[in-house]
Amino acid sequence: MHRRTATTFEKFLTEWRRTTKGAASALATTDGRWAIVSTSVTALVAGTIAWLAMGAMPPSTSHGFGTQADRSLMPYQLFLRLASQSKPGNVDYASFAPTAVIGTNNPAQSASLTDPLDNSLAAEENGDDNPNPGVDAHTITLDSGDTLAEVLTDAGATGADAQAAVAALAKVYDPRQVRAGQSLQVTFAAVNTPETTAQITYTPPMNGGGGDSVSDNDSSDDSGVEPAAAAPVGKLLSVSFSPSIGQDITIARDASGAFSASAQQQTLAAKYHRAGATIDSSLYLAAMQAGIPAKVVVEMIHMLSYKVDFQRDIRPGDSFQVLYSYYYTPQGAAAKEGNIDFVTMKLADRTITLYRYQPKGDTIDYFDPKGESAKGMLMKTPVDGARITSGFGMRFHPILGYTRMHKGIDFGVPLGTPVMAAGSGTVEESGWKGGYGNFLLINHGNSYETAYGHLSRFAPGIHAGSRVRQGQVVAFSGSTGESTGPHLHYEIRINKQQVNPLKVKVATGRRLAGHDLRDFTSQRIHVDLELASMPLEGKVADSAATDLRAAKD
Repeated sequence: MHRRTATTFEKFLTEWRRTTKGAASALATTDGRWAIVSTSVTALVAGTIAWLAMGAMPPSTSHGFGTQADRSLMPYQLFLRLASQSKPGNVDYASFAPTAVIGTNNPAQSASLTDPLDNSLAAEENGDDNPNPGVDAHTITLDSGDTLAEVLTDAGATGADAQAAVAALAKVYDPRQVRAGQSLQVTFAAVNTPETTAQITYTPPMNGGGGDSVSDNDSSDDSGVEPAAAAPVGKLLSVSFSPSIGQDITIARDASGAFSASAQQQTLAAKYHRAGATIDSSLYLAAMQAGIPAKVVVEMIHMLSYKVDFQRDIRPGDSFQVLYSYYYTPQGAAAKEGNIDFVTMKLADRTITLYRYQPKGDTIDYFDPKGESAKGMLMKTPVDGARITSGFGMRFHPILGYTRMHKGIDFGVPLGTPVMAAGSGTVEESGWKGGYGNFLLINHGNSYETAYGHLSRFAPGIHAGSRVRQGQVVAFSGSTGESTGPHLHYEIRINKQQVNPLKVKVATGRRLAGHDLRDFTSQRIHVDLELASMPLEGKVADSAATDLRAAKD
């Protein structure tokens, strides 16, 4: 053996013996054995992770340091700019290249949707949801300040079509009456355009043959983006809307291309409701909780206001019933209130019952079972929902600071509450009058007058000499003159002297006789039979369906 080779072998043998002795020494102790095991486990875990990482790398057909890359990545900022240029409704699909090999000989590629399943789903969505594939239907809403022609033009109609449609509408309905918030159903002829996809061309930057053919520089050129054009809209076919319940208006294009409008009024059916409740706090609140429409409640209060002092007469535990009609469309939608045919109220000391009846050659009125009109010469309460805050008699004046006679009663009501004429008559005074502030005086004849003070304003047409009828709104409550807050000061004067409105007895209304009394009695009996055959509704305004089930023709 060569001397140099022998020397090298001896050194290797010596090192191996030393290593073997070191390993034997390490294995001879517990700490040494644990060190060897932990080192081996760590090496195994590191190898496993490296193997998994290699398996997760994208496959490549290019090995070594070739200049061709089989995939290019799009910079994130460029992707956001591309996505922002595609508005909903203008692009059917968007496919971002590159999804194929991009190399030096093919620097740009375009990609489009070719998945047959996506095409099938898109066709199903566009076809099955539209019962008339030849017509595009839209619902638009008139905003405040818009005109009908403007919203039609914004929806896609040409200016000429929009003006022609409005001109046709004017023959059956005033276009100026179309209010903000009105919804309109508009149809256009569908445009047959081929299914297209947005083509987005992306050219990756060239790095001179490096292993990465695409840079992550956000300033990459995006000039190849071509936004899809807006979907074309066909010609205007029709416009339809319902300005009120029961009224339908349609504007349609005929075969000659001209527009014509038609208005259809649905036949409304009257349904009768018998409702009632026990009063816990106020008549108005109890009636609203029973589901009685607000306008019916107000009319019922007006009817009873001639017989009931709502501040003093009503107590918890009192009850009421009312029979009224309401009109519905053929589809069952509530359209408008009808008439109150009957109302009764059970108070602690008496029961008040009224029936609706129109004497021959006279106006409609309400009468008790004996045929006596509910309307007295004067109403007890000239404002709705009032509470008495100061009565008739001596009191300490809150502004003047001493005790003096209060020659009327004060009703505490919110500012601007309508004030009604307590009876029919002629306005004698209308204007400012010292501590009364804005003051109104009405002469009812037979030496009776009523006065109203601290008003905020007068109703249109109210002035000295004007005629008013009982229950007509003549002014609005306020706090003018010597007043500490919004209220109505109300007086009744007999022979120019103020009297207590709560104690004065005024003449009652008319009493039926002869043919009118016989006719009224027959009608009253018919109403009583109807009431006996109808259930009492505790809640009549839950839904139109409930109304129709509980109501009676």
